Amino acid sequence: MTHVPNTPDSSPANPKALYGGKSSRRITVRDIAAAKARGEKWPMLTAYDAMTASVFDESGIPVLLVGDSMGNCHLGYDSTVPVTMDEIAVLSAAVVRGTQRALVVADLPFGSYQEGPVQALRNATRLVKEAGVGAIKLEGGERSAGQIRLLVEAGIPVMAHIGLTPQSVNAFGGYPVQGRGEEAAQQLLRDAKAVQDAGAFSVVLELVPAELAAEVTRTLHIPTVGIGAGRECDAQVLVWTDMAGMTPGRLPRFVKQYAHLRETLGEAARAFGAEVVGEVYPAEEHSFH
Repeated sequence: MTHVPNTPDSSPANPKALYGGKSSRRITVRDIAAAKARGEKWPMLTAYDAMTASVFDESGIPVLLVGDSMGNCHLGYDSTVPVTMDEIAVLSAAVVRGTQRALVVADLPFGSYQEGPVQALRNATRLVKEAGVGAIKLEGGERSAGQIRLLVEAGIPVMAHIGLTPQSVNAFGGYPVQGRGEEAAQQLLRDAKAVQDAGAFSVVLELVPAELAAEVTRTLHIPTVGIGAGRECDAQVLVWTDMAGMTPGRLPRFVKQYAHLRETLGEAARAFGAEVVGEVYPAEEHSFH
């Protein structure tokens, strides 16, 4: 997103100053396309509940992703693979209810589109109808072009996802950088062109060498969304718990923490516990008579 000066009329708390001044309606895929034409960068964050989503929405984040990353950072799974359609649907609806302005994009989880375009359309339609999301994201380049094409023909905007695709963690044997070497780079370029030709309105590039991501961004007319893909992408996305310092343990190299929320919450919880044990809380002002 284009930097705006921190003045009373254009502070980050004022959505009218952010993302082209679009504040009176939902961001749409047309706005995303127009941003690429203007050379305007924009941010995307994940969200999994109404309250957190409302904070990001009020902060001017134009696109929120209800990612299957919920498996790792919200539902306690070891990977994204176990996430179900029911879980995605419930949390997507919560994010939509918590926002007024952001374009809400929901992931199709593993097993919900791999059978083919018809399965993908059935599950994507459910997320649009039941949860009210504005777009769908699914993983895969050439292998998912048929699914993307059918969804777009049915009127469902699709964000593609290539490079490191976390749902394929078992096939990759982990989370390695993708696109290194001439053959792998050419395949990633073919994947990028395939999803664009199929009608995707944007494409996530995950764990891709910065030089290759820059080439993809220059080649495509649809926006690229980077995560561990360098600074030349049209947009950047982070998992919100990584960004805000909620995720414990070692983080990927590409993550920058903008807060230490896990530490802050821990301090608040310890203070609450101490006051209860010490009979400080509840005080008279917290009681009814």
